[in-house]
Amino acid sequence: MFGIVRPCSHRLGGRLKAQWMAHLCGLCLALRHDHGQFARIVTNYDGLLISVLTEAQAGVVAGSRRTAGPCALRGLRTASVAQGEGARLAAAVSLVLASAKVRDHVADRDGLLARRPVAAAARRVAAGWGRAGAHGGAAVGFDTGVLVDAVDRQLGIETLAGPGTPLLTVTEPTETATGAAFAHTAVLAGRPGNAEPLAEAGRLFGRLAHLLDAVEDQHADGLSGAWNPLTATGTSRAEARRLADDALRGIRLALREAEFTDGRLAHLLLAHELGRSVDRAFGQGPACAAHQPGPGGRPGADQPLFPPAMPGPKPLSPRGFLAGCGMFALLCCSCQMCCAGEYEGPWSRKKREGCCRDCDCDCPCDGCDGCGCDCCCPCDGC
Repeated sequence: MFGIVRPCSHRLGGRLKAQWMAHLCGLCLALRHDHGQFARIVTNYDGLLISVLTEAQAGVVAGSRRTAGPCALRGLRTASVAQGEGARLAAAVSLVLASAKVRDHVADRDGLLARRPVAAAARRVAAGWGRAGAHGGAAVGFDTGVLVDAVDRQLGIETLAGPGTPLLTVTEPTETATGAAFAHTAVLAGRPGNAEPLAEAGRLFGRLAHLLDAVEDQHADGLSGAWNPLTATGTSRAEARRLADDALRGIRLALREAEFTDGRLAHLLLAHELGRSVDRAFGQGPACAAHQPGPGGRPGADQPLFPPAMPGPKPLSPRGFLAGCGMFALLCCSCQMCCAGEYEGPWSRKKREGCCRDCDCDCPCDGCDGCGCDCCCPCDGC
């Protein structure tokens, strides 16, 4: 499970947290239903935004929810989950982008993928996901060719990029892909007037996703010799932060131009939680009281079992595709992705927090950050 929008359950509150989990579980189950059990490993936090935006425009209508059976990630409880075209579009987009990521790992000969039999198996998986994503997209009227084209162009752009190349030239393919996916939610919801502002919001979201990934990986990429857009183009972190802040403002403005039936969850995720993701990537996120040492310096209940490594040591190398799949299954079955204070990402080996404990807030009700919106905070305190 991966993505840049990882909301804190305290700030979501009970009702919005239930909605968020409904879309997360809906994406996972749409992947299983349409593409098989193994496809569920591409479930991600950002993909569910497609489902959230579709429902925010169309509203909760008959047939848009169903009761899912017990799941280990929900503590073996049943739950009301999202279903329908929004979840299916999210699944299709997630599959196509995951297919591209696997092909990149194969091309880079990462980990076990340096071995020919493993690489051949991974290529077959990637090809299957690509076909499944294209089929799923066509079923909801979305041509995934725009995503495939963007991915194919990305490699050529990175090959030619060097010092002085504008960073936005490198992020353009990602922007194009996410803009197209966001815009299609307006088609599914029957709100054609929203297509243009949501395309702009999606384009800027793609820019942020690319920027934050580059910022978070820059140190590790430097040690391993991997390609990084900031290093390759000579872009400073200060300039990257300026571009990220501009993208945040643009997303908020675009959302104001769109019409929603109930846009509270979409607004909270894209106007507020996305800003916290930027702060987190640049090392400026607020500390959470639940993660602070308890009395006498002892860690609180959510402190990680193992202390973080001291600065300086070389980071662990990312796992190969198949090894990462095995670790993903272990993390899911042991509920660590949901409940752990900290766990190691199955592929990247970066430190992650369980989605039920991903808390970086000091107060469960911290208002709307002065963005000028007229939304209410999750606990109706503003």
